[in-house]
Amino acid sequence: MTGPMLPRERSAYSAIVDRPKLQLPGGAKTIIWTIVNLEVWDIAKPMARQVIPAPTGAVLLPDVANWGWHEYGMRVGVWRFFDLYKKLGIAPTLSINARVCEDYPRVAQQAKDAGWEFMGHAYEQGPIHKEPDQRAMIKHSMDVIENFTGKRPVGWLGPGLTQTLDTPEYLAEAGVKYIGDWVYDDEPTVIDTANGPLTTLPYTVELNDIPMMMVQHHESDHFMKRAMDQFDRLYQESEDRPKIVSLAIHPYISGQPFRIKYLEQLYDYFNRHEGVVHWNGEQILDWYNGQTGKGPTS
Repeated sequence: MTGPMLPRERSAYSAIVDRPKLQLPGGAKTIIWTIVNLEVWDIAKPMARQVIPAPTGAVLLPDVANWGWHEYGMRVGVWRFFDLYKKLGIAPTLSINARVCEDYPRVAQQAKDAGWEFMGHAYEQGPIHKEPDQRAMIKHSMDVIENFTGKRPVGWLGPGLTQTLDTPEYLAEAGVKYIGDWVYDDEPTVIDTANGPLTTLPYTVELNDIPMMMVQHHESDHFMKRAMDQFDRLYQESEDRPKIVSLAIHPYISGQPFRIKYLEQLYDYFNRHEGVVHWNGEQILDWYNGQTGKGPTS
């Protein structure tokens, strides 16, 4: 390889209607892929995002107010998630900054004990473009999670979905098998890297509580309404070919007391439909590889 590959060089254009149809086992039709995001916001750095703007618009450090907003998710909000998914019998994918294992071991251990899938999400929250050595950071993040859980993650989501043109090479080299950063399809696809293939899973920026709640400032029940509309259409289309409904949530947002009931009601709605399965990213990867034989083995 003479230089970084552009996205179209990694994955040629493919119309979904031109591909062979995938099949889910046991008469299933639609996959719900839940991704819980856990992050570390370093108080010495600008916060990853703000719920309250700085006075006069000047960013001041330390930003205690916005740090505390995030911290609420780790102290309180995430436990609402643990209760919900235990009740439902769902073990979601955990998109986790590796530093959570060091700074919040109580939370990470709870997820491990509950059987959640750990997916790499950088070492701490911040754009990957600003990493002085992203290759080393990726390897370190994977190593920290592996040391904590006893298993190397097979999935990766960039912080804020950030990538550079070189990132796929570093990810494949570090042992990553699937990524969520390429939100360009309803089905998994395979992209090329100099270190072997990576599978893309259909993560979401639209059914994600950050842009919906903190950028677009919708009312608390809008996440539920939009996710229901997304599900209804994909469930209908699943009569022809299976579809994946992905949900991305954060404990400092969807774990707030005025929002959590809408998340609970959303799963009640999903589960009233026949042929719905709740899978994590590794399960989706294994299914896709078994269907196509194209992707990397997990």
